Amino acid sequence: MSGALVVTAELAPPDFAWLDALRRRHFPPERNQLPAHLTMFHALPPSAEAEIRRELRRHAATIMPRATLAGLMNLGSGVAYRIVSDDLEAIRADLASRCHGLLSAQDSAGWRPHVTIQNKVATSVAQTLLADLKRDFRPRPLIITALALHRYMGGPWEPVSRYPFRGN
Repeated sequence: MSGALVVTAELAPPDFAWLDALRRRHFPPERNQLPAHLTMFHALPPSAEAEIRRELRRHAATIMPRATLAGLMNLGSGVAYRIVSDDLEAIRADLASRCHGLLSAQDSAGWRPHVTIQNKVATSVAQTLLADLKRDFRPRPLIITALALHRYMGGPWEPVSRYPFRGN
């Protein structure tokens, strides 16, 4: 099966619904092919699928990671919510170590956890949304329920497997 593998951290239904509604409201509809998501890896090789599945299953057997919706990010032509999670950082670092030599340039460059709610718009439009969202922003917990594996097929992702954290 071809298509790069994408690893995400799955958001609890209330968090997902809120972020996805913002994304649907602010992302240009003709470019919005995905629901709100928290990507951990953008392009792992399909040849590593069995190993990646094994590692995701192993990490999901642990307790649910703690995470915080910590702030907003200026993407230049868009806006994202910044996520802070030492637990997810540790999971990603371990997976990156185990996939050493297989990571794309984007995945090797480090990780800035975020959920994009707007992208590919004029800078002035992004700046307006950023200012509007900052006005009422308060950090809050974000619930991560699972790790998920997807296949990139040139547009929307094809779901491959889902690994709920213990207790979910």
